Amino acid sequence: MSKKQQPNASGERKQRSQFAEAWHRMKKDKGAMLGLTIVCILLLVAIGSNFLLDYDTDVIGMNTKERLQAPNAKHLLGTDEYGRDILFRIMYGARYSMSVGLVAVAIALTIGVTLGAVAGYKGGIVEEVIMRITDIFSSVPNMLMALVVVSALGQSMLNLMIAIGVTSVPQFVRITRATVLTVRNQEYVESARAIGLSTPKIILNHILPNSLSPIIVQTTLRVASAIISASSLSFLGLGIPAPNPEWGSMLSAGRKFIRDYPYMTLYPGLAIMITVLSLNLLGDGLRDALDPKLKD
Repeated sequence: MSKKQQPNASGERKQRSQFAEAWHRMKKDKGAMLGLTIVCILLLVAIGSNFLLDYDTDVIGMNTKERLQAPNAKHLLGTDEYGRDILFRIMYGARYSMSVGLVAVAIALTIGVTLGAVAGYKGGIVEEVIMRITDIFSSVPNMLMALVVVSALGQSMLNLMIAIGVTSVPQFVRITRATVLTVRNQEYVESARAIGLSTPKIILNHILPNSLSPIIVQTTLRVASAIISASSLSFLGLGIPAPNPEWGSMLSAGRKFIRDYPYMTLYPGLAIMITVLSLNLLGDGLRDALDPKLKD
């Protein structure tokens, strides 16, 4: 019985899906697991702050009697020039940074993957048109393009998401096209064509599922870039309008007091740094785990 059971056990191990194998490898990467843990904590803070904090009182409510207090037992990270608790504002600000990062990348992912898949699969004049338009957008610096979009649409959270999403589209177009080019001539794709499946069905059911690994990694890394872009635009006064506690706008407000009250810029800056670092660690771990050349 024992001899018969051993092949079954090894067979079950070999039958694990690609993502189960990737998770198995990623669990061995301490940096990736640290990044994943921090990202999960940030998401919990972003979701829980809406229930734990009263927005009008705890987040934007002014209390001039307690203004510009250094970190103490009552206000662990101190207070700003209006007496607002910096810890509460950073916690609530996680909602804005994570929301902008995720939604902006979702916009870029939807547009970029669609165009990249069509360009890579169809080829010819369709590919040329899509890639030349992508080259035009890539030639404009991301921050400059985001500034133009926000200035044209107006200052709001939705417009900020759209602006950052539009600037991220070329990266997804390029990486999706490159991945599709490597799989479009595989036997299973040829078989799908032979039985008469339509182009959308071939792309959705056969090509994209086998092209997900680099797209997932790119998505994780672009969320980090989107958070930096959102903070930069808010720092310049073109992001989420005050008094919303976006981390970039908190940095901008605190720079006037940086000489005497450095904690006002230190803690929002640390929040941005830790968030971006954790996402980059997670992205690097996913890249290594999803690499088919790596083996246990």
